Amino acid sequence: MAIREKVLNMLENTVEAISGEEIAQSLGVSRNSVWKAVNKLKEEGYEISAVTNKGYTLVSEGDSVSEFAVKKYLSKECAEIRVIVRDEVTSTQTVLKELGDKGEAGNLVLIAHRQTAGKGRLGRSFEAPKNSGLYMSILLRPKFTAEKALFITTAAAVATAKGIKLVTGKETSIKWVNDVYYQNKKVCGILTEANLDFESGGLNYAVLGIGVNITEPPGGFPEEISKVAAALYETAPPERIRARLAAEILNSFMGYYNHLEEKAFMEEYRKRSFLTGREIVFTQGDISESGTVVDIDDSARLIVKLDSGETKAYMAGEVSIVKNFA
Repeated sequence: MAIREKVLNMLENTVEAISGEEIAQSLGVSRNSVWKAVNKLKEEGYEISAVTNKGYTLVSEGDSVSEFAVKKYLSKECAEIRVIVRDEVTSTQTVLKELGDKGEAGNLVLIAHRQTAGKGRLGRSFEAPKNSGLYMSILLRPKFTAEKALFITTAAAVATAKGIKLVTGKETSIKWVNDVYYQNKKVCGILTEANLDFESGGLNYAVLGIGVNITEPPGGFPEEISKVAAALYETAPPERIRARLAAEILNSFMGYYNHLEEKAFMEEYRKRSFLTGREIVFTQGDISESGTVVDIDDSARLIVKLDSGETKAYMAGEVSIVKNFA
């Protein structure tokens, strides 16, 4: 355990102010090391009061996200998870794909306070402002065929919805195949990118990206997405929500991922389906059709009863749904 983690643990378990000298003696380190650890904790978002002749007091944990803060809430399913937190990156997806190309081991989680060039579906890029959301990607080394990679996204959607419920109490739904909705608006996008091994038909690696809007960014959402995007909170969220949410999503996801072929998440996925029972308009190539979504099958295909009366199943990527559900 790093010195700053030990210092934080002492502050969390001490009601009265505790001096730097007391902390140093207890941990067997120098007072300068304690001072550096306290400053590092402040940078991570912890509000720590320092009073002359009295010592340090943890005033508030704020919405801090650190490796230690996330690991504190992880379950045994995440025993092999490694967590890295960065203040700013271009994209957590891009960084982990680069590491994947260099042979980095799987089960590596990267969380960023801010992204300057976040990645969405179809190559779309966006800016993710500091501290307004949870921006997280996971580098995976799957041992199954590429065709099963879709279920990484499906499992992640369920894990995210469950994590949001556990941490915030808010119920969300899943819009096939990779968006999480709250009150009829998108609060989370999920993207899985895979590097294929063409000889074996498997995956060299996969990078799963999850972005959750905790609060609206300063000035609101960009005009082009303001009608479809929303945040979980209109005002200040509870303390440490990003660390707790990251951990709970990982807890659920890794539980599913470690037993992916069992598809234990599909029943919950269907229950949370945002589209089931709705009339939709979708395009397939140059053809536009409409119908009513009646189900999602165990292969995560969207089952649609077309206006013609025919019932058809569509895989992710085969159709594009017109987004107008508000």
